[in-house]
Amino acid sequence: MTAQERRAQLLAVTKTMVGSDGFHSVTIEAVARAAGVSRPVVYEHFGDLEGLLDALVDLLSCTALAQLAAVLPTDLGRDGPRRALLAALRGYLEVAKADPVTWSLVLMPSAGVPESARERIALGRSQVVAHLATAVAPAVLGGRLLPDPELTARLIVTTADELVRLVLTQPQEFPVERVLAHADWLLERLEAHAEAPWPAVVG
Repeated sequence: MTAQERRAQLLAVTKTMVGSDGFHSVTIEAVARAAGVSRPVVYEHFGDLEGLLDALVDLLSCTALAQLAAVLPTDLGRDGPRRALLAALRGYLEVAKADPVTWSLVLMPSAGVPESARERIALGRSQVVAHLATAVAPAVLGGRLLPDPELTARLIVTTADELVRLVLTQPQEFPVERVLAHADWLLERLEAHAEAPWPAVVG
């Protein structure tokens, strides 16, 4: 096994431990035992426990951003808000279901999560909001551009995050198709309302 492969193995073992029992469960001894190596091997790759956890946080943060980058809409003015947002939501739900440890850390960080993880999560969220604000800016509803793209982006992110939490924590009650069907219904109504004539101002 190459050094890169060993490092990846140790991080995978640590990720599994975090997903099962939280960050408090991780020790150098436990990781070495689970990976079938000696403690010096873990120290060689990460220096100490803090270095191991920082490396894991960095990996999960980069993974989350890469997964989102692959599904986020780029231009709602071109693709149409309803279709683009539904496609993005489906992609988000599917990547979260496929990688629940990463997204549980991002959306539901436990008390034992290192401060470095919270900082990276906050930074990643701000990047996603900025991306979405740019994507929604050209969107036209009811013949008008959105008045506040940043606020719209924040509302979209907050809503999508909550839907992903439901799918991760209550998958039987909130399967992906139920969530998407309701999102489609809601977006259709918003779209229809936006296209209706604006009421005259009396006064």
